[in-house]
Amino acid sequence: MGKHEDGKKILKALGLPPQQQTDIASYTLLALAGIGKKTPWASAVQPSLKIHAIKEWVRETYGKSYAENTRETFRRQVIHQLEQARVVDRNPDDPSLAVNSPRTHYALTADALAVVRAFGTSAFKAEAEKFGKSHGALLELYRAARVGQRVAVVLSSGQELTLSPGGHNKLQKAIVEAFASIFTPGARLLYLGDTAEKDLYVDAEALEALRIPVTKHGKLPDIVLHMPQKGWLILIEAVTSHGPVSPKRKKELELVMKDCPLPRVYVSAFPDWAEYRRHMADVAWETEVWIADKPTHMIHYNGVRFLGPPPPH
Repeated sequence: MGKHEDGKKILKALGLPPQQQTDIASYTLLALAGIGKKTPWASAVQPSLKIHAIKEWVRETYGKSYAENTRETFRRQVIHQLEQARVVDRNPDDPSLAVNSPRTHYALTADALAVVRAFGTSAFKAEAEKFGKSHGALLELYRAARVGQRVAVVLSSGQELTLSPGGHNKLQKAIVEAFASIFTPGARLLYLGDTAEKDLYVDAEALEALRIPVTKHGKLPDIVLHMPQKGWLILIEAVTSHGPVSPKRKKELELVMKDCPLPRVYVSAFPDWAEYRRHMADVAWETEVWIADKPTHMIHYNGVRFLGPPPPH
């Protein structure tokens, strides 16, 4: 097995996430430890290297070439995470250097060097555990940060859901908590997707009762509400990266809902006016638009009618 594969094992033992257990990260580790194809792990050293020097060392030692324009890839996808994990120090002999200084260089920390030197020996596991106790695993830090950033959504029933972080789910939170309370009071949530977990909330029994195909979650809009007092179905698309209820999307949803007897209200929800302007030409007639940063107002593509389904043809 090649040294670069062993390097991945060391990165894993040091607590790096899978995204940093890659060839480019492993070669960076090898360069910063001075480990050539035949260099014993016990002979690892701590040279201070610029990113360009790391790339040149990898090319000369392992015959692996990286284009000059990959320097930012090394910095953002490898070096930054190695710094966070305390595997690497930036400018260890001159910490006063600016981040963007052309003299910026990197070197292994003493604790990481001890783990590298122990690889292949009975002491490796103990050294890796010692490193983890001293600095923690970056993987666990990332997981904890991600949990801390999750978006809490409170339903009208008082039930709380947590969505994965991101602008799309922040908009969905606004739809459930602001739009629904202002424009569809008393509405029942039937479906709520999540960017990481597509079917976060599914009222399968209610969907089946309304003859909405539960097996076609992927074709449903982001949010489905039912207003029993009016007998309406509210179908909402949260627009951050994907488009609004366009004529094409409306036709698709009508096909999905063809067996549902309820009249439909289509809503395109946007986080702000700028996002709406990007998509306004694509919004279908006989639909509604809601903008989260103007929560008490709506734009009606329906002439004189207020929120409601179109009349039967």
